[in-house]
Amino acid sequence: MRLFAAVLPPEDVARELASEVTALQGLPGADGLRWTGRPGWHFTLAFYGEVAEDVVPELSARLERAAQRTPEFELAVRGGGQFGQGRALWAGAEGDLATLRLLAERAEAAARKAGVEMGEHRRYKAHLTLARSRDARNVRPYLDALAGFTSRTWTVAELALVRSHLPRSGVPGEQPRYEAVARWPLGGAG
Repeated sequence: MRLFAAVLPPEDVARELASEVTALQGLPGADGLRWTGRPGWHFTLAFYGEVAEDVVPELSARLERAAQRTPEFELAVRGGGQFGQGRALWAGAEGDLATLRLLAERAEAAARKAGVEMGEHRRYKAHLTLARSRDARNVRPYLDALAGFTSRTWTVAELALVRSHLPRSGVPGEQPRYEAVARWPLGGAG
């Protein structure tokens, strides 16, 4: 299974962001970007890649413990940025980023302890991918537009284990499908 740990924005926040993305898609050159779909919007905490079925129970148990040890925290979608000279355009976050980073570190540690090969550790950067490009491009107009965007603040109350189903049809523009296979309350709530 192709898995990752994530924080999922609530539906009303996704609607707010969708309205902003619709405006971005009206900017010149927007048709040259591959825009992500609303069902795929998430803040990845740790990407696990292909995980063997027999490892998932141990990974799940460790993620549950990580969630229990992390308090609920406040977050909002705010502004944006880019990776790879415009190859990825993303929305950022504001709020309790220290706790978000802590949860990301715990999600990565949970995988390592469960035996998931994680590769090189990178410092966590909160981002929600909005669009991708095969080539480097100037995304300054999109970043300028995103600079003024801030969603409502919400309380992050759970950690999700998400499975991604990559497109198989070969149809241009087909999006991966995402399925939350498990969710755990933060701070032992619920």
